[in-house]
Amino acid sequence: MTSKTRRAGRLRPLLVLVLLAALVGCSDSDDDADIDRDEPPVGDASYQLQLLHFADMDGATAALDNVSNFSSLINAFRDVDELGGNTLVVSSGDNYIPGPRFFAAGVDTEQTREALSAPGNGRGDIVFTNAFGTAASAVGNHDLDQGTEAFAGLLAADGDYPGAAFPYLSTNLDFSTDSNLADRVVDDGQNVDAGAGGLAGSATVEVGGETIGLVGASTPALASITSTGGITVAPSEFAMDEAGYDALAAEIQPAVDALVDIGIDKIVVLAHMQQIAIEKALAERLANVDIIVAGGSNTLLADSNDVLRDGDSAADDYPLAFTGPDGSPTLVVNVDGDYKYLGRLVVDFDDAGVLITDNLDSSDNGAWASTDAVLEMLANRGLDTAADGTVLAVQSALQDVLADQDGNVQGITDVYLDGRRGQVRTEETNLGNLTADANLFYARRVEPDVQVSLKNGGGIRDAIGQVIVPPGSTGDPELRPPQANASIGKPAGGVSQFDIAGALRFNNSLTLITVTAAELRDIMEHAVAATTDGATPGQFPQIGGLRIAFDPDRTARSGGQMNMGSATSGNRIRAMVLIDDAGNETTPLVTDGSFVVDPDMPIRMVLLAFTAACVPGDNYDAGSQECGDAYPLTGLSDPQRLDLDPATVEDPDAVDTAYDPGRAGFAATGTEQDAFAEYLQARYNPANGGSAFAMPETVPADDTRIVNLAARRAAQ
Repeated sequence: MTSKTRRAGRLRPLLVLVLLAALVGCSDSDDDADIDRDEPPVGDASYQLQLLHFADMDGATAALDNVSNFSSLINAFRDVDELGGNTLVVSSGDNYIPGPRFFAAGVDTEQTREALSAPGNGRGDIVFTNAFGTAASAVGNHDLDQGTEAFAGLLAADGDYPGAAFPYLSTNLDFSTDSNLADRVVDDGQNVDAGAGGLAGSATVEVGGETIGLVGASTPALASITSTGGITVAPSEFAMDEAGYDALAAEIQPAVDALVDIGIDKIVVLAHMQQIAIEKALAERLANVDIIVAGGSNTLLADSNDVLRDGDSAADDYPLAFTGPDGSPTLVVNVDGDYKYLGRLVVDFDDAGVLITDNLDSSDNGAWASTDAVLEMLANRGLDTAADGTVLAVQSALQDVLADQDGNVQGITDVYLDGRRGQVRTEETNLGNLTADANLFYARRVEPDVQVSLKNGGGIRDAIGQVIVPPGSTGDPELRPPQANASIGKPAGGVSQFDIAGALRFNNSLTLITVTAAELRDIMEHAVAATTDGATPGQFPQIGGLRIAFDPDRTARSGGQMNMGSATSGNRIRAMVLIDDAGNETTPLVTDGSFVVDPDMPIRMVLLAFTAACVPGDNYDAGSQECGDAYPLTGLSDPQRLDLDPATVEDPDAVDTAYDPGRAGFAATGTEQDAFAEYLQARYNPANGGSAFAMPETVPADDTRIVNLAARRAAQ
């Protein structure tokens, strides 16, 4: 390998060299000598690959602001000498999510028509992914959130809309069993160009004269976290333990073996597993796999010399190195999503197609932030940092649509509303409380005796407010309420339609059910069952009308979705008390782990229709659907289901929507966005006689609705 092929490996340290040159008077020629110096490789490489990867473009509403710089990063690295033709761009899933930018693409304006040719929900995100030159993507859970019919529609070309210019891959999903997707299935192992817009388990791609094998895999929990329709998911039973990892690896290995059998010796697995612990386990179980691109966990892996965004810190090193069962090295890579980082891995292979890990260079590899400063540094090195024109046009069109929504203010907050993934999936947050209370407020307009509100933390997709790191600061970032935007009439602290749509982007419908005290306890045992250090389970609860105390050091509930039918019932819930709107305890249900009321006591509750998908009702056929986030809601004794959104039931005329206050009109009646907006209008809008929301976020040890006893012990 010549020195020129390693030129890209000196980009970040050169920022330091440029500064030093300014201080000591070094010339440009001295700087260039450092770039092109003759540095022999450690191993005998026969092929070098530049892998650019991303996933999880599904979170912050600021993602749309990041996409142009993200496109610039990809273009800059394609411009690196000797690596441009050896560049492979891949996604490990969740290229979009139903939310503000997804639906903005469906708004028919002059700009969206010009940018997208044919406006349609989600089309902007597919056009972005095409423009990046993406070879293939894993199937992520959010790619299916609108159902298999909508997914099929985004894949297929439609008039001037090009559809996906890449295949979606997942070898442990059988798409042929879904009527909407069966026609999109293409043969495994064919070239990505031939499979564009299709669905397969694997594909191949020619990169710099070498054939790379690509295998996709999706989380086995898919059916409980998204709308899988008729897709068959394997393995059908899965737990994050040794047996579960073995079973999952056994589903993926045949696809790898099939590529090896046709002579392919460089294989990349695109895995969307939600928890990076699963990708790590697969790395030690899959033979003949060189790289696993993880997805779904938003885990930021980075080198010590990576320049991260303000307030960010690496969860672990980039890349993570493992040894497969065949004795060869396997690397695991991942970076945070929302177009905030581009993952870059430059790797050498020997003649046998084995990675030469001694040649890994931390100045090549890692998380590259899509910031102006990073792009300026790359431009100073002579690289082309222009963004793709199509990306810019679509970005501008969607931003204009969303700007109109940001001026539609519903209420005021004096504090940052915490909807960050690491918080809402691990602890009580003020935004979690606010939206749970909003659902309770809304439900009580239908039935005044509703006592409890439950929503899954995974359904909160963004915070409302600003994260600020003051110039020169090395401490924690400041969390501030939303910034004023005078140009569109948004006051300081204003919570707008745009904010609400971003935080509650699924806009699930609301459902009332009745449970017994014993059934509620089993539900709450499941809610905290996956809580452990480093985990961010979507099932973690945000609650209203209820206080619980749980001990994560005790035995967790395990088993299926049958209420009180689990393999291990769990004993983490130590206290459970009904509370009033002021937070005062009214009716203790569980004390010191034991019931203090009749376990058959009925409790009316409001929850998301997503969570209650498996609960039957007079006007709702649950069919064979999974409970959302695998909540144990199957087999309830007398659920008395009532749906508040006419769109979710067989007979919309049977739903009386007179309960809707009608102050907020941007979201459908009976949905969580409408409940949240109406609650803000009623309680936290000064124009209506309310006051600004002022409950600050607290650390876990100080939480009062969801009391983590381990956190309190640690704080003592």
